[in-house]
Amino acid sequence: MRLAPCDAPDFLTLATARLRPEPPHPEEALANPRGDHSLDNVPLIHPLTPKPAAVLVPVVMREEPMLLLTERSAHLRQHSGQIAFPGGRVDPEDASVLAAACREAMEEIGLDSRYISPLGYLDAYLSTTNYLVMPVVARVAPSYTLNLNHDEVADTFEVPLSFLMDPARHELHSREWKGRVRRYYAMPYEGRYIWGVTAGIIRNLYERLYGS
Repeated sequence: MRLAPCDAPDFLTLATARLRPEPPHPEEALANPRGDHSLDNVPLIHPLTPKPAAVLVPVVMREEPMLLLTERSAHLRQHSGQIAFPGGRVDPEDASVLAAACREAMEEIGLDSRYISPLGYLDAYLSTTNYLVMPVVARVAPSYTLNLNHDEVADTFEVPLSFLMDPARHELHSREWKGRVRRYYAMPYEGRYIWGVTAGIIRNLYERLYGS
């Protein structure tokens, strides 16, 4: 098994070689979508009509690359307190998936696009809440500044990419949801519980960079 990258050049080399240069077409993505359902072989009911969404997967290019994550506000109606990537629904006015991810990053945490350089895309991720999430992987300048919208985000923090790209950290947890036990990835880190869609996308990043 290949080791996780320890420095920025290693990560950038892999990202350039292995990330998608363009987001998958929705029809391609829906033909066999990734998602938490994949772990339990839960059959999907076709036709699928999910809502389009985009998230930014922001890799801060320090000497050791770090992944920037958010903690959602506790008072939100959905996914309160959960660890997430900046992102949300793709609006009709958004010119692209990248534009939607950057807009959401600006609205949620005040991350200006001048600090963001897109590297590529992961496979789309179908959430249990019926969103087809397109992850945009981007390098972020270490000099970035933030201005959190506390109506949506309580906090932000960085996690070493080497920690998240270590498959030994990819724990399989389970809980009951809608009458059945479902499994999902979880990556606890210093008191933060990274799980669900966020952990699933991180797992997909690992498989894209280090898969055979």
